Amino acid sequence: MYNVICNDVELENFITLNEAMAYAKSVGTFVTIKGPEFEIVGKFGVDSVRDGKCPDGVAYDWNKASRIGRVKRERV
Repeated sequence: MYNVICNDVELENFITLNEAMAYAKSVGTFVTIKGPEFEIVGKFGVDSVRDGKCPDGVAYDWNKASRIGRVKRERV
């Protein structure tokens, strides 16, 4: 059994994790999915970037190259 919880209020119960995640996406807010052995938290369904913006309108500016540091050996 998977429970979808928002602000300490249980919204729905589902038999499968897929059903619970689909419902969490439709809610559109931060939720907790509590399963028999684990919990998943987050705002589901915000997994795309279009035109440089996240679904909530925030600019997506993450750049892997700037996060890994300088290369160890530069060619001359």
